Amino acid sequence: MSCVEVSLGEVAQIRLNRPERLNAVAPALVDDLLEALDTVGRSDARAVVLSGRGRAFCAGHDLKESPAEGDSRARLERLQDVTRRLRALRQPVIAAVHGYAIGAGAEFALGCDLILAAEDAVFAFPEAGLGLSVTGAASRLLPQLVGPLKAKELLLLGERVPAAEALRLGLVNAVIPDVHTTATEWAERIAGHPAGAVALAKRALDAGTDLEAALELEVSHALITEDTPEVARSAEAFRSRA
Repeated sequence: MSCVEVSLGEVAQIRLNRPERLNAVAPALVDDLLEALDTVGRSDARAVVLSGRGRAFCAGHDLKESPAEGDSRARLERLQDVTRRLRALRQPVIAAVHGYAIGAGAEFALGCDLILAAEDAVFAFPEAGLGLSVTGAASRLLPQLVGPLKAKELLLLGERVPAAEALRLGLVNAVIPDVHTTATEWAERIAGHPAGAVALAKRALDAGTDLEAALELEVSHALITEDTPEVARSAEAFRSRA
């Protein structure tokens, strides 16, 4: 079974599909998500909705997975390719977030052009508390949304941010009861605009984001942190939970 579902049309729907693991990030999910984004990029879709099956958008890295083997840089850069592809798509992408958007899940949402949150949505960036580094350009994208001072608070404390607080901070565009319906409605409105003008507007607004510099710095930090005793302890504590 694919870890990501995609349906095409004027509005493309991409759904993370590991509901039994709260759509937690594993290598297969990253591979399938990148393939889905490529499929949409080649299609005639004019807007995209990214969402998650089950009870959550994405609960972050699946710490119950066995530690990845092989070239760490290649693995980290492949994860970062999700942000690259989201930003490179000519079509605007709307994140429809319900339940948890934690760690890499929050970074997937930040990579989108618009973020809509359900009333039960919860965002968090727990990496520092686990001895890890952010990897999805959160170091650049988060300060642009909430300001540098608040971004440091969110990254350094790692506290969970409920939907209403996320709206107050400017982390999301809106909080709504039926997030998936509204996200599709917004996407349909965008799809009704001239595609060329929409693509140019997206490109112009993103032009001031030095995404590659942020991604390279993050992967360098991640390589430093991933083999520390703190990370080993936090991963083992998570895997030993009942």
